[in-house]
Amino acid sequence: MVRRNESYRNFFFFFLTIVLVGISSVSAQQQPAPPPEPASTIAAPKDSKDGQPRDKNNPEQEAGTVISISPDVQQQPAPPPPPPDPNTSSTKDSKDAQTEQKPDGSVGKSKLEQETGTVNDRIFAVLPNYGTVETANTLKPLRTGQKFRIATASVFDWAAYPFNGVLAGIAQAKNDPEAYGQGWDAYAKRYGESFADNSIGTYMTVAVFPSLLHEDPRYYQMGKGAFTRRFSYSLSRLFVTRTDAGKTRFNYSESIGNAAAAAISNIYHPDEDRTAGRNATTFAFLILYDGLSNELKEFWPDIRRKVFKKKNP
Repeated sequence: MVRRNESYRNFFFFFLTIVLVGISSVSAQQQPAPPPEPASTIAAPKDSKDGQPRDKNNPEQEAGTVISISPDVQQQPAPPPPPPDPNTSSTKDSKDAQTEQKPDGSVGKSKLEQETGTVNDRIFAVLPNYGTVETANTLKPLRTGQKFRIATASVFDWAAYPFNGVLAGIAQAKNDPEAYGQGWDAYAKRYGESFADNSIGTYMTVAVFPSLLHEDPRYYQMGKGAFTRRFSYSLSRLFVTRTDAGKTRFNYSESIGNAAAAAISNIYHPDEDRTAGRNATTFAFLILYDGLSNELKEFWPDIRRKVFKKKNP
């Protein structure tokens, strides 16, 4: 029992460290510069202090409205605004992006989508679709912080909670693993296992190893072509990926990341599950889940257009 508690505690600190690394990568926004202070003016008195009479021929002096301002303190005209930077969005562009309507009926693009060139067009309006690019063009490479933000958004998306609840229910019905038994306490343990397996797998394949190996974790839709070609393309993304430099190579992050996630799961799985067979099953499930996810990401625009009669962006 002591070793089991230490295993859970070690896993908790490991998982918390991954989350904190992703969150700490978000930089603080710049503060706006304070507005310039208005120029000072000096008002002249109506009456002369030296006792001399006012000049009757000077209508301004007669009216007592003469203002004497030194040339050094005169207000200078405001400089013209700098030309817009094509690499940054203006306030108006940001507002327009936030009010853009998506094909699934939702409104607005998140800051993460704007920065990474992705779109979270939820599959069947439920399943999260982070990290999907609706073009085959190469985009700017992702920073490490952006890769962690994509992983964090996927792990803690609201749809992840019922999804893991269903997987835990299936394991409960199969009484897998048997060491947990039955009841709500056993269900909570199975739920934690499922959530940890999928979350660690996501962080390893989307954030940790893509950052270490300089690989692009985004999925680029083919979008056009024959069904068989697009189907095989989606599966091939499990083994082929783009680097941050825009080149193509073997997808080390997918294989090594899921293998690392399966190995880490030995920390919190019961003793009877710490076997090579169970590790292989966990690895295969993570690969299968990512392959199915790629297929849905590729063909969801077609399903959305033909079945739900919604236009593509």
